[in-house]
Amino acid sequence: MGRVRTDLRVAVAQPDVHALDVAANVAAHAAVVRGARARLVVFPELSLTGYELDAPSLAPTDPRLAPLVEACRATGSVALVGAPVVVAGDRSSLEHIGTLRVDRAGVATAYLKVSLGDAEAERFAPGPGPVAIDVDGWRVGLATCRDTGIAAHVAATAALGLDLYAAGVVHHAHERAELSHRARAIAAATGAPVALASCAAPTGEGYAATAGHSSVHDRHGALLVEAGAATGWVAVTLRATAGETPDGPRD
Repeated sequence: MGRVRTDLRVAVAQPDVHALDVAANVAAHAAVVRGARARLVVFPELSLTGYELDAPSLAPTDPRLAPLVEACRATGSVALVGAPVVVAGDRSSLEHIGTLRVDRAGVATAYLKVSLGDAEAERFAPGPGPVAIDVDGWRVGLATCRDTGIAAHVAATAALGLDLYAAGVVHHAHERAELSHRARAIAAATGAPVALASCAAPTGEGYAATAGHSSVHDRHGALLVEAGAATGWVAVTLRATAGETPDGPRD
């Protein structure tokens, strides 16, 4: 029997970022979740700490995450948020750049970034490989920033059989055009809509001016909805059959 899907309202968010202040960032994330009232809300890379490569790892059981769990419970949302995480290995615990899934049930590690930059690799280990999660019958392929520009990673994620590709990224302001280019290329490779959540606030590691312009493209690569350069969110309803209905930007 085939999978049953319903329409999926997806939001891509670019919240305020407070360097290393998890509690403040959780509050900003929770406000976005409550405002967007989307089934799936995608946030940028390392969104809970800022793009700070020395940020302490965050456990899914950390009590500071409780307000975000409550926001997801109140709205029925699934939030994909970024944080450094620790995963136990065979001989040791490895640190990763992670994507956490937050929903009414709590917090779980959903994905570990595979394609690390040079500075990231000095601390973090690469994840084991591509991942797709289920959200209401939609197979959602996950990626983080540099993953989106690695053709082999995109192809391996596509091979999982996707209904949607979702990624959190951090780019410099002058790299805005690269975001659009990658979204179109990913749609062509996966045959699925592409949701990119792009940081819009100043953050660490030299990202004093970030790109913002989070977006959702359809499976043909056409832009459905795009945020501006300021913090905020935009949302779109992806139809289970055909067609998408964009809602207005909320910057």
